[in-house]
Amino acid sequence: MTACPTGIAHTYMAAEKLAQAAESLGHEIKVETQGSIGAENVLSDNDVREADGIIIAADKDVDRSRFVGKRVLAVGVAEGIHHPERLIERVRSAPVHEGEGSGAAAAPGGGKERSVGYKALMNGVSYMIPFVVVGGLLIAISLALGGHPQADGGLVIPDGSFWKHVNDVGVIGFTLMVPILSGYIAYAIGDRPALVPGMIGGWIANTGALYDSKAGAGFIGAIVTGFLAGYLVQWIKKVKVPRFVQPIMPIIVIPIVATTTLGLFFIYVIGKPISWVFTHLTSWLGGMTGSSAILLGAILGLMIAFDMGGPVNKTAFLFGAGLIASGNQTVMGMCAAAIPVMPLGQGLATLVRRRLYSEQERETGMAALFMGMFGISEGAIPFAAARPAQVIPANMLGGAVAGAVAGMAGVTDAVPHGGPIVAVLGAVGGVPMFFLAVVIGTVVTALTTVTLVDVAERRKGGAAEAGAAVAAVAGVSAVEPVVVGVGAGGGGAAGGGVAAEPRTVGAVVPAGERAGGDDDTEGEGAGGGVVEGDADDHTDGGAAGTEVLSGYLTERAVRRQLVAGEKEAAIREMAELAAGTGRVADVDELVRVALAREAQGTTGLGEEIAIPHAKTDAVTAPVVGFARSADGIDWGSLDGTLAKLVFMIAVPQEAAGDEHLRILALLSRKLMDGDFRARLQGAEDEAAILRVLGEIQ
Repeated sequence: MTACPTGIAHTYMAAEKLAQAAESLGHEIKVETQGSIGAENVLSDNDVREADGIIIAADKDVDRSRFVGKRVLAVGVAEGIHHPERLIERVRSAPVHEGEGSGAAAAPGGGKERSVGYKALMNGVSYMIPFVVVGGLLIAISLALGGHPQADGGLVIPDGSFWKHVNDVGVIGFTLMVPILSGYIAYAIGDRPALVPGMIGGWIANTGALYDSKAGAGFIGAIVTGFLAGYLVQWIKKVKVPRFVQPIMPIIVIPIVATTTLGLFFIYVIGKPISWVFTHLTSWLGGMTGSSAILLGAILGLMIAFDMGGPVNKTAFLFGAGLIASGNQTVMGMCAAAIPVMPLGQGLATLVRRRLYSEQERETGMAALFMGMFGISEGAIPFAAARPAQVIPANMLGGAVAGAVAGMAGVTDAVPHGGPIVAVLGAVGGVPMFFLAVVIGTVVTALTTVTLVDVAERRKGGAAEAGAAVAAVAGVSAVEPVVVGVGAGGGGAAGGGVAAEPRTVGAVVPAGERAGGDDDTEGEGAGGGVVEGDADDHTDGGAAGTEVLSGYLTERAVRRQLVAGEKEAAIREMAELAAGTGRVADVDELVRVALAREAQGTTGLGEEIAIPHAKTDAVTAPVVGFARSADGIDWGSLDGTLAKLVFMIAVPQEAAGDEHLRILALLSRKLMDGDFRARLQGAEDEAAILRVLGEIQ
């Protein structure tokens, strides 16, 4: 089985390499691909039963329950591409998979798979994001359209009104997001029996009243309960019980025992320190009111930004809100300036450095910007949960700066709320400085975030050079959708993704292999795009009526030999070649976008192949060009080979479609066939080249 974060190039390149290696070694193999268009060539029960071993080459979580009792070797997708023969030999001595919790052997070097903790966290974040977005946007919309300004500058939605009900629905979404995060972290570790204790544990963590705290533990508490629930369930599963009890263990015994244990543990053990922290932070802040306004503002900003709804955040917020009644509105002014900085900063970060984020993260970033305008700091939680080590410090720095600027300027706030909305409604005193504080804090958060995330991605790439090589080769970046080609290095996630990176699983079985057509997201690689063509002009040329790549590649866009001898000149020559089809409106812009894509990471796949690509409205319809280079061009390929087969793919900004994802996947896979490449090199003219390329079906 093979899988990568974006589910396009790497998934199918690994599948093809494993199939070729098995054939050369005299083995029969069947490879299931889990690509962006779904699972293909699915391994049946018979396939698994007859297999000598299972190879999982993937960078994302793969269900191994069907492989119990078989030898399982789990590696990263890069290993499936670079060392398929080694994997087939190693799987013979791999450990037998004994069920949940049992590990699978990992290949040495860069082929190791993601840790269980990382995949569990990403699983929770991915399920939480829709709740954050839906809840936050409904609350913001209801406030904007149904709120009535009050004399003191507040905004109130009348009880019983339509918009009050919309607001209530949004509040439910926000209430559920923390248990969802906890539940699906637990689920990724302990499977279905861990879901209930994880969700109930997350609810308890977020409900401070259960452990005598004015504030719940928020998303940080949910992460704690999620991991505790998952590993608690794993431990309970190992307990030997009588055979007659086994059938009810996963549906009755384990959920009840784990839920009760975790709930009481949080209430009596973890909850008490949270309540203590809340109480003493409030007392400490009370003693600082006479201190420097700048220092107090910075501290309040740090606290507001730390856990976005947890005890530290609520301590600062309630402290400021409590002083309003006593006539001191400056403390709430500091808090109000810091409250929107986290969602605004994280949203801005997704715009500043798009390649560092998956498409899902960028969409969440747009929602976060909207929520930030209404002072809904929870809009930044998905980013903080996915990358706590980078996002939380950046949030705190931006919050501290915003609070300090507001404190220095004596900004006031007459209502217990924050964000630009309170200034628009007249609750803020010193509006210009309030907005200046918010803007500075937002920019600081955004720039710090992208810097820390970029550093983390570079370190990750250095630690796993093979994985980064594949990402650079096949477009497996957790950023934008990619047509076929290179990404800037996997990671995020979320990727943010929250994007987890897929892995590959190969089953050595007596069965035929089939052609297949990402996630994080392989449809998400930096700077690429998904191709969607128009209905006309798809067959203007071709060899003997052969339709090549759905008509996107025609004889007008084929050149036997490139004149250019270096990459930049070759890209311009390819762009001018594509312009001959009439589908390029601006050659210079196409070249600019393609070169910008190269700056993010080489599109040289290795094996003497390069696939530069661009997603730009400089083209009016999808177009593919192909040319050969006799001497080869230095494309920066990670295997050191010079590019002699060059494809250029250009699509409009809004192009998309599963059929084209399939074509790109098949192109990547077919190019792994050495005989196919040799015949492509040896084709005598454009018509012969098109006949060879017509084999891609």
